[in-house]
Amino acid sequence: QMTTAISIEDVRREVKILKALSGHNNLVKFYDACEDALNVYIVMELCEGGELLDRILARGGRYTEEDAKAIVVQILSVVAFCHLQGVVHRDLKPENFLFTTRDENAPMKLIDFGLSDFIRPDERLNDIVGSAYYVAPEVLHRSYSMEADIWSIGVITYILLCGSRPFWARTESGIFRSVLRADPNLDDSPWPSVSAEAKDFVKRFLNKDYRKRMTAVQALTHPWLRDDQRQIPLDILVYRLIKQYLRATPLKRLALKALSKALKDDELLYLRLQFDLLEPRDGVVSLDNFRTALTRYLTDAMKESRILEFLHALEPLAYRSMDFEEFCAAAISPYQLEALDRWEEIAGTAFQHFEQEGNRVI
Repeated sequence: QMTTAISIEDVRREVKILKALSGHNNLVKFYDACEDALNVYIVMELCEGGELLDRILARGGRYTEEDAKAIVVQILSVVAFCHLQGVVHRDLKPENFLFTTRDENAPMKLIDFGLSDFIRPDERLNDIVGSAYYVAPEVLHRSYSMEADIWSIGVITYILLCGSRPFWARTESGIFRSVLRADPNLDDSPWPSVSAEAKDFVKRFLNKDYRKRMTAVQALTHPWLRDDQRQIPLDILVYRLIKQYLRATPLKRLALKALSKALKDDELLYLRLQFDLLEPRDGVVSLDNFRTALTRYLTDAMKESRILEFLHALEPLAYRSMDFEEFCAAAISPYQLEALDRWEEIAGTAFQHFEQEGNRVI
């Protein structure tokens, strides 16, 4: 099939990504690639357990919440790893997760990086790729980033929990219309018997506004999946938000600080874990902490996507430090907070920090 320059480049990139991404348990192992006059051969580890799709079909679609969680945690874990390395998969679906053995509890491996690409934290992509049922709305609008993978995980989670697709139509254009306009049905059977946490989880993934979606790392700290024993990786979102914070006006910084003060302890859990990963000295972090934390996860993929260059944007932290309180203000996303049921309450509390005189205007 490698008949055009573009298709040759695609296979080159796939091999490059497979080669560069190494060191995660849920990632298919790459051994070697070679070619002869007719074919390109990619040698990978053998996964004998079949596709996740086949297991879903064999179960008639419905997974118990506990079984679904075990699957979703593995998916999030490997996607969080890819995103930190600056790789967006762009074709996450049940066919692209293989079980290593036929065993019921065999680990899963993410495969098929044929549509994947390297991406910097602030970059947007514009080509429409992926599979219709799993494609995110912003991909159809031709401006997207890593959040498109999160949408696809939301679709997979929805299917695991109820056995049907959230967006469906007879034609591809019909499916696209549904993705852009329809809301997933969380009312009909079996949804009334699904826990509130699981429903909230799916909603926070299938939000049409990509800015309001959780990241893969945040999802691992969501109440539905929370496990105090689990190691949480570094989240590249923190770097992106802190860059914005350092460039923000004083008023915006104060507003973010007020918002962060309105959060409850369990809502700050993710931020506390991220702050601890930066290994603060005397309760504060500076540019060195951000550099060291990122370098700890370094693979060839991170070099290829030039993520370390992003540290230049955090340059102001070379001359000052940030304590946990300021870190919370810098690393929260008002868009994500807006997606919470408690948003009005959080915003109201934040407003009170400013509104001292009783005249209701700042």
